[in-house]
Amino acid sequence: MAGLERTVLYDLHLELGAKMVPFAGYEMPVQYPMGVLKEHLHTRSAAGLFDVSHMGQILLTAETVEKAALALERLVPVDIAGLPEGRQRYAMFTNDAGGILDDLMVANRGDHLFLVVNAACKGADFAHLKAGLTDCDVGMIDDRALLALQGPAAEAALARLVPDVAEMRFMDVAIRQWDTAELWISRSGYTGEDGFEISVPNRFAEAFARRLLAMEEVAPIGLGARDSLRLEAGMCLYGHDIDEGTTPVEANLTWAIQKARRSDGAREGGFPGASRILTELATGPARRRVGLRPEGRAPMREGTVIFAGPEGGDPIGTVTSGGYGPSIEAPMAMAYLPAGLSEGAIVYGDVRGKRLPAVIAPMPFQPNNYKR
Repeated sequence: MAGLERTVLYDLHLELGAKMVPFAGYEMPVQYPMGVLKEHLHTRSAAGLFDVSHMGQILLTAETVEKAALALERLVPVDIAGLPEGRQRYAMFTNDAGGILDDLMVANRGDHLFLVVNAACKGADFAHLKAGLTDCDVGMIDDRALLALQGPAAEAALARLVPDVAEMRFMDVAIRQWDTAELWISRSGYTGEDGFEISVPNRFAEAFARRLLAMEEVAPIGLGARDSLRLEAGMCLYGHDIDEGTTPVEANLTWAIQKARRSDGAREGGFPGASRILTELATGPARRRVGLRPEGRAPMREGTVIFAGPEGGDPIGTVTSGGYGPSIEAPMAMAYLPAGLSEGAIVYGDVRGKRLPAVIAPMPFQPNNYKR
């Protein structure tokens, strides 16, 4: 896999028997000897440790955190100025057409903002921030790994090393010490389970990961299970379920656009694509991301064409993510379909030349278990 980057935990992945694959410019573990199905179920029942060090970590600083927040609001349709210290929020960069350039997490750490962006977009995101926020200092972090510890036993496991994480609630952020390392911790993740994301200095990353993996309830988890977990949780994968051609309203991400940035809000608009996004918020989009529960056992994978009826007619949409849900023991998918279709409606996916029925279903497919 020439030309690909490696995270600081690459050698540990090989030692653990990982199967490595190219992903977002990196060699990443897709699964370990346990296998994707068991890794998925272990995360749901105990705790899984994911290496997400390929993602971008960015610091955004201005004269005050308030100025940094207001500056960032020029690029995102999200209320950053109202984000309290010690909390983080989901956001997205939008373009002039209202499409999504990337989705990200933004944390208020008192005197600056901490951003975590997708691996495939981090170079473009950094350039976008530098160009759009000339009144801020934008710094890419390259000396820290990022780990995600997810599952109902995540709190107990991490609390053995950092006792007061038990006091954190969903979307809290904190800086804590382990050994002599400074850990940047958030109570969040990408699985629908309770858990944490932990930024740790590169030189401590392997030792920290080994300490967690030595615990009986913690197992290493690869990208395969990460994908099935996030799909069961109804979460978007950038470049698949959201991209520059989809707006936040089409993507059913309107919950992430707070009142302050909407029409008649305290800071209405002022972000790229505001005209289209605010119009869609008011009148509704022509299409919308929905969940699908295919009948039977055959999954409807990404790219499956969706029709309104069992035969004839033009396509009405396409599956953007799909697969088998180990926790729900059934296939599941997401697709963009005409907004007029309601939950419970039956549509048909073309699977190997045969149209199979699927029901438009609520998401998440698997209930979330966050610690509120």
